[in-house]
Amino acid sequence: MNYQAIATIYKAEMARTARTLAQSILAPVISTSLYFVVFGAAIGTRIEEIDGVSYGAFIVPGLIMMMLLMQSVSNAAIGIYFQKFTGTIYELLSAPIAAPEIVLGFVGAAATKSIILGAIILGTAGLFVPLEIQHPIWMIAFLALTSITFSLFGFIIGIWADGFEKLNIVPMLIITPLAFLGGSFYSISVLPPFWQTVTLFNPIVYLISGFRWSFYGISDVDVTVSLGAIALFMAICLAIVFWIFRTGYKLKV
Repeated sequence: MNYQAIATIYKAEMARTARTLAQSILAPVISTSLYFVVFGAAIGTRIEEIDGVSYGAFIVPGLIMMMLLMQSVSNAAIGIYFQKFTGTIYELLSAPIAAPEIVLGFVGAAATKSIILGAIILGTAGLFVPLEIQHPIWMIAFLALTSITFSLFGFIIGIWADGFEKLNIVPMLIITPLAFLGGSFYSISVLPPFWQTVTLFNPIVYLISGFRWSFYGISDVDVTVSLGAIALFMAICLAIVFWIFRTGYKLKV
């Protein structure tokens, strides 16, 4: 394993984030904080508790997970797409670096940035609503697994995209709507039975439900099913990344 190559890619990606702190860190924190102010502190006081949890506190795991998904995909996608856009991807591919080392560098940096951002937003949420974390180890595990999995997904998007429009289309038109409809702001138990069944086809439901369970011990689906869903999606992403490097899809002209 070429640890020096992994560290070089990782540091380069982290340095890119340091140069764009306002866009990478400040903007997501402010936008998520606005959700806490509007839905938690303002509207939340007028809504009844859900399963014994105040509405303001109930939406915190969903909002963190929603931000985590979007930022993980965006960070990883932009990182590898930038290499393609500037043409430096060919120098990377011709260097004595194995595919797993390239993936570890890019995905590791993207996941690290998302976890740091998630921790900042969690701390910010504590300023607006009282928080309780019943299972901190599992909370960290869900945070890390989701960040890594969706960074892998973003890495795939970055390789697939051949323009900035395609780069943004998946986070904007797929991830964001699924996160909004996946129980970020409500429990799916309040939906009519038909829509509860339909909602269960949304994979993000399982991520938000498991992450919320780590906070308050309540969930819409069994926590083992949530872990299984993350593991399955990670396995699918790894298989696609393996296939991309094996065939050279969108990497070799």
